[in-house]
Amino acid sequence: MNLSSSRFSAAIIVLLGPAICACAESGPLQRSAPEAEGIPSQAIIDFVQAADKNVNTFDSFMIVRHGKVIAEGWWKPSSADKAHILNSVSKSFTSTAVGLAIHEHKLKLEDHVLKFFPGDAPVNPSDNLKAMTVRDLLTMSSGDAVEPSREGGPSVKQFLAQPVVYTPGTHFLYNTMGTYVLSAIITKVTGQTALEYLKPRLFEPLAIQAPRWDSSPEGNSLGGYGLYLRTEDIAKLGQLYLQKGKWNGKQLIPRKWVEQATSKQIANEKEGHAKIGPDWVEGYGFQFWRCRHNAFRADGAGGQFIVVMPDQDVVVAITADTGNMQGELDAIWEHLLPAFQSKSLPADASGQERLKEAVAHLVAHPKKSEN
Repeated sequence: MNLSSSRFSAAIIVLLGPAICACAESGPLQRSAPEAEGIPSQAIIDFVQAADKNVNTFDSFMIVRHGKVIAEGWWKPSSADKAHILNSVSKSFTSTAVGLAIHEHKLKLEDHVLKFFPGDAPVNPSDNLKAMTVRDLLTMSSGDAVEPSREGGPSVKQFLAQPVVYTPGTHFLYNTMGTYVLSAIITKVTGQTALEYLKPRLFEPLAIQAPRWDSSPEGNSLGGYGLYLRTEDIAKLGQLYLQKGKWNGKQLIPRKWVEQATSKQIANEKEGHAKIGPDWVEGYGFQFWRCRHNAFRADGAGGQFIVVMPDQDVVVAITADTGNMQGELDAIWEHLLPAFQSKSLPADASGQERLKEAVAHLVAHPKKSEN
């Protein structure tokens, strides 16, 4: 979760009702009605109303069940076709790049970080710095006591110059600079930025068009932040991870990587983020957070989320501009989670019409300027 906050504002669109398009390799997710996928429209109305009342402000949401979008909405001036700053949701895309590079035998989890940057290392690196591995960067356990400064950077040299106080792998500290170094490693081993590397392997197969990922003065994708995508784009990443890395019959990401990345790899209840709320103490994977209710998420400052709920076969994508991030998750747990049923429900045309009306007039608050 990065605290940078350049933003796109986001209008409103809802697509409800019978399926209108297939989830093709180069197309949008399929659409369906809430009841057809086992949740009452009223439960989603309750979620939208709670989000609008309690969180200042949602920009968008998209709910996907069984691979089909069952509800979506944008708080004006946001809209479906506008990319949104993702802040630290970017980290989960960097993790994906690392997993793919490992699968292609370009690096290993246990590779030492200094191996990739001999020219940027301090003159006399400490034993802890020499011991730091790719795995340690992925799990936010590089051994730093405080996050290295990004002022004037970020740069790999800034990160490596920071004293490594703890034995790597033993102490969780949320560290965006560590993710930047992962991105720099991708550039080192592939000859491409993380953005360039992911285009044919992830973005194009998922039909994610014109992804933007800002770069550092060194020319690397920022890694831990700086990625801009649409709400449906991030929902697709969640669906891909829900499907254990498979998309239209093709294994885009190794199943083993998905399971490792989204499992608890390190405890995080003693770190500062624990003060945000109970969903920040469930453990951390490879640039993914664990949640309550056996869920996991990509998570970015200001309220950007990809929440994946395997037990319910659900993905909830959210963009926002808020400090009440626990309130966003609480709206999911309180209104959506208990309402999902294992079977389809009777059609409810009036409920779907009420839901359509509920999202038709959402406006960001405080009001955002058009840009």
